[in-house]
Amino acid sequence: MTLLSVENLSVEFATNDGMVQAVDGINFSLDKGQSLAIVGESGSGKSQTVFSLMGLLADNGRASGRAVLDGQDILNLPSAKLNKIRAERMAMIFQDPMTSLNPYMRVSDQMAEVLVHHRGMSKRDAIARSIALLDAVRIPEAAKRVHMFPHEFSGGMRQRVMIAMALLCEPDLLIADEPTTALDVTVQEQIMELLASLQKDMNMAMILITHDLGVVAGSCQDMLVLYGGQVMEQGPTTDLFANPSHPYTRGLLQAIPRLDQDMDALHAIPGSPPNMMNMPQGCPFSPRCNYVTDKCHTHRPKIDRDASGRLRACHVAQGDLT
Repeated sequence: MTLLSVENLSVEFATNDGMVQAVDGINFSLDKGQSLAIVGESGSGKSQTVFSLMGLLADNGRASGRAVLDGQDILNLPSAKLNKIRAERMAMIFQDPMTSLNPYMRVSDQMAEVLVHHRGMSKRDAIARSIALLDAVRIPEAAKRVHMFPHEFSGGMRQRVMIAMALLCEPDLLIADEPTTALDVTVQEQIMELLASLQKDMNMAMILITHDLGVVAGSCQDMLVLYGGQVMEQGPTTDLFANPSHPYTRGLLQAIPRLDQDMDALHAIPGSPPNMMNMPQGCPFSPRCNYVTDKCHTHRPKIDRDASGRLRACHVAQGDLT
């Protein structure tokens, strides 16, 4: 059963220099319990995609299209209605827990406030529930630490607190925006394993936003590759890793260091991401693509479904990518 259906989602921002199209016509759907990774370089439109779903765009931003959560279009809902949905149906983990947590409030007060307001719990019951969630995200001595301030936690522990807060009301959809940023590799792995375990236990749908394909492989069933605010490729994660059908996806995968690979074989994608104020006329990736043709510079490729069911937007036939 489809939990979330996003249709022709676009996001634009009004600036002093004109309109900037940050997201351009994205489509995807998500079933309950399913996980989707949205990947791409910085500035590709990943975060703005989910910010539009959460109603967190900047004041100069505007979203269009449809985003239907369990039968209700949530795009551009009034704040009063969206606040209830944000707390009870979908939740978000931000990439910087230190700026997301209130440094002047104990963790117990911040977590209990959510349950008191949205679930009508007493303060005592809310704190008990908070301790249980901190236990669930594997924070040692949760009953003691719940009364600490955010600065008394390490970076990895603060991220676990953010995960616990997001799960307080048992949402149907969890959005994780770069949840392992600034964490060391071992902590990154622990956080991703924790998210995967919690998602399975609670049967949540999850959207993972990341530029690091290394954290995607073992954590998400499907992957959507964005570049310049547009979909380049979309399909099962295992298929995209084993046989990427778009030059940009190939470039991202070739840039990942591997233990069984000589460092001389590591490739960087040439050039820089596009200026969103001055996008290429055709394919947004054409100035950096090794397979570019004249048509790529003048015509935007349509998103087509191949024989395996994957979606790709590329003028070059998959068999010609060698």
